[in-house]
Order: sequence, then structure tokens, then C-alpha cells
Amino acid sequence: MDASHKVIFSDKAVLVPIKAFSEAKQRLSSVLNPNERIELARFMAELVIQAAGDLPVAVVCDDLEVAAWSEAHGAAVLWEPGKGLNGAVDSGVGKLISEGANSVIVAHSDIPLVQNLAGLVGDFDGVTLVPDRYKDGTNVICVSDIAVTSTPGFKFSYGPGSFYRHFRYACSIGLEIRVVEDELAACDIDLPEDIELLQQI
Repeated sequence: MDASHKVIFSDKAVLVPIKAFSEAKQRLSSVLNPNERIELARFMAELVIQAAGDLPVAVVCDDLEVAAWSEAHGAAVLWEPGKGLNGAVDSGVGKLISEGANSVIVAHSDIPLVQNLAGLVGDFDGVTLVPDRYKDGTNVICVSDIAVTSTPGFKFSYGPGSFYRHFRYACSIGLEIRVVEDELAACDIDLPEDIELLQQI
């Protein structure tokens, strides 16, 4: 993978972290076989990219299949192997800001009901958090260039309890923060009982 390729972004950009499709959604293994999980992961990621509308999209990944899929769907690829989710997103957002984006919307690839990411987060010179329906995870985060380049800058901290962790950290370093609750963006597909949410598509 050629990591030297650059895409110049302006205004907003969308960053979608995508893990290897073959490794996605292991917690659905009781109701979906491996091929079904792969197809579901691809399907949901495509819907999230569509929700970007006219905004430029970059996919941060460390899997060649995901990279090829992303390019086929019109997304730039930011190759970030071995960094884990938080490190890859931190690096990917930093690259997009350095290449001209004034703000970056980070949207997870398993929120297939999300609509109009630009309209969802609007314009804000700080950090916008969109929590999941349990107010535990953070399904969408929009960070401005100011929030990223300030000292100290915003850092991503995904995993259980990430919503309050992101909120507290942004407050602790003096960033403006806004919480947007959105019924559609709040729906991520993680557990077998979540499958029925796909009926809304």
C-alpha cells in the first residue's frame, strides 16, 4: 500500500475507520455465518459512506481488501497499520487536517441508519459528540482543526464508556463541546438483538 498518496481536502471531510471485513461483527456469530457477517459489514460501511453526501470521504484501515473496496466506492485510503483504532483515527484525522480540512467527521462503519452527516454535526469550532443509544459509545465525532491542533489537542479514546470519556477529556483541556442526540445515528449493529434495526432501512 502506497502511504505517500495525498488527497487535498477543504472544509469538512469524513473519516470512516473500517477493520478487516473478515474480522468484523464477531459478536453476531450466533446468528450470522462468516460470509453473512462480511456482507453485512460491507453493506453497512457503504451506507455510512453514502451518508457523507458530497463531502470527501477517507477510510482509515490496515487491510488490503478494505483498501481496495474503499477506493472502488470513491473513498481515499489512509493506510495506518498496527496502530489500533484510536491511534489510526488520531493519525487519520491529523492527516486530513494537514491536507486542508477545517473539520473532520469520524463516523463508525456500523451505523447503517445514519443520514446526512454534514447536517447532523453542522458547524462548530470544537468537538461534537453523537452517542449511541445507550449513551456509552461514541458513534460519530466531529472535531474542528482548532480542537485537533490546540495544545493539548483532542485525542480519541474508543471502547466501552467512550462517550463520557471523550466528553470529560474535551472539557478537561478547555475545548468547546456539544452533544447531539440522533435516533438514527445512535443505532449501531453489534449484538444479535440489533439485527432487527436493519428492518428500518
